[in-house]
Amino acid sequence: MLVNLISRVGEWNPQLFRELKGRLKPVNVLLAVISSLLLQLVVFLYQFREYPREKHSLTGDYCKLSFSYQQQQNQLTEQQYQLQQKLSNYQQIKLSDPSIIPNLEAKLKTVESKIIALQTYISKNFCPPSEINYQLWWQEHWKYIFVALSVTFIFTLLVAGTYLIISDLAKEEQKGTLNFIRLSPQSETSILTGKMLGVPSLIYLFVLTAIPLHFWAGKSANISASYIICYYTVVVGSCGFFYSAALLFGLVSRLFSSFQPWLGSGGVLLYQFFTMMISSHNQSDYDFNNPYIWFRLFSPWDITNYLFSNFFNTSNESYLHVIQFFYLPIGNNILSLVGLYLINYGICSYGIWTVIKRCFRNNQSTILSKQQSYWFIAFTQIVLWGFTLQTKGIDKDDTYLFFAIINTFLIIGLMFLLSPIRQNIQDWARYRHQNQNHQSFWQDLMIGEKSPAILAMGVNILIATTPIFIGTIFFPLNNEEQGKVFLTVVLSVSVMLVYATITQLLLLMKNSKRYLWVVGVMGAGVFLPYVILYAFSLEPHTTPNPWLFTAFPWVAVEHSTITATFTALLFNLTVVTLLNRIIYKKVEVLGESATKALLAGR
Repeated sequence: MLVNLISRVGEWNPQLFRELKGRLKPVNVLLAVISSLLLQLVVFLYQFREYPREKHSLTGDYCKLSFSYQQQQNQLTEQQYQLQQKLSNYQQIKLSDPSIIPNLEAKLKTVESKIIALQTYISKNFCPPSEINYQLWWQEHWKYIFVALSVTFIFTLLVAGTYLIISDLAKEEQKGTLNFIRLSPQSETSILTGKMLGVPSLIYLFVLTAIPLHFWAGKSANISASYIICYYTVVVGSCGFFYSAALLFGLVSRLFSSFQPWLGSGGVLLYQFFTMMISSHNQSDYDFNNPYIWFRLFSPWDITNYLFSNFFNTSNESYLHVIQFFYLPIGNNILSLVGLYLINYGICSYGIWTVIKRCFRNNQSTILSKQQSYWFIAFTQIVLWGFTLQTKGIDKDDTYLFFAIINTFLIIGLMFLLSPIRQNIQDWARYRHQNQNHQSFWQDLMIGEKSPAILAMGVNILIATTPIFIGTIFFPLNNEEQGKVFLTVVLSVSVMLVYATITQLLLLMKNSKRYLWVVGVMGAGVFLPYVILYAFSLEPHTTPNPWLFTAFPWVAVEHSTITATFTALLFNLTVVTLLNRIIYKKVEVLGESATKALLAGR
């Protein structure tokens, strides 16, 4: 039956047929099913160590008499505390009636003896079997099973699944079979969908085998079936997103060789663990109305904690119901909240697949085209502002700081994704006159596939900073504050242009390790100045001028003079001009014909 099913799948998707045929062998299927059943058995039996037996404490969680005994203990403890306080107060003053203190001491001894007697009785006697609430224990037991399997599903699907996908692509690349697959008549979508569905097939089987117990445990723990289905839906959407990202990472990270799977799955593991820790701690409504909430929406932990109250066995409340997007109260309804997660996964997965189709056939092209980068930056700004505008009580300086940090890292990432390598620029410089689209020079710089990316980076920086200027409308600022915001943004733009130009210049090197050079130089340029300044105890609020020349100059603009700020801006623009002049000369040389270069002695 399984063979017939796989054969039918082969008619629909040959790549999926290839993956399933290689993995769904009887031994592998048997091991996956047995492993899942063993895990379920261990989870089911583990909590039986807390089963209320004959010697269950009178104050145990499942004894019906525990409330009355605990209440007696609390009352006696309160009486003891009050008597001790009175006795302490009377001992510090001179009393007209000397018998008060002995009477208080006698009462205190009586209360203490009652406490000891009650504790002795509780320690020597046990809850009668008829008074043990077995129904509550079973409900807690099923909840434990449900929570344990829910956590297992998320980590197994996302971490192990991404590892297998990246590892499979790395092996295909090493063996050379990936190039053979590229030459097949199948579409990129068909090939990579087959990979995404087929490579983790044993993990799917492992999870599907545990689904019946998981669903039954949820129902036995009085969890709504609709909420459980919502959980499954979000987890499936999360798998679609992370597996798509794993495919892209496997295609573009050939530089890391055999370390790819560990790097990719390790990043997913750290991200999931970090977001789980955040969701399990006390939070406020502010935690769900700031730019960072978008990065938490890729993880299913917040929605899981929202769907299943007290999921992490803590007293904190999930504030996901307060989440808004451009003043739309999305968190008020479970369907709109789940829809938000699915739309976020869907749009981002679509963007990833657009990039995958671009990179799969031609691994020499830039990861993003210039036009795609404009859409990407615009989308991120819309989403980030959508979660921020309606926030009440948030300091406007914090908002600008959030956006400055996020946009800085986005722009630095785009520098690597958008800057073409030496060979592409050489082809562009040499054959630009044969352009079939009749684009002008500036159009070619903005949307051309192989042209230098400096102008495109400038457009992206402009798109990223435009909402900050618009944001000043929503945050009433005086003229001085508006001037500081303007200077901060312009100075930050100039710094980003410097780094973008340096990135493009380094990628024109003949060295095959040019990307490592870019990472090293950019890392040093971003972080080394801070290390040096802190080493010499130069703080932004005491010595602001040196901080104006770092990657994050906004920390010093408030404490610096306008003259110093303009000096830093002029310096950055001068550096950009000089570096662009060098790039222009290099591109001119690269564009020369072989004969001309030979005659010129190059």
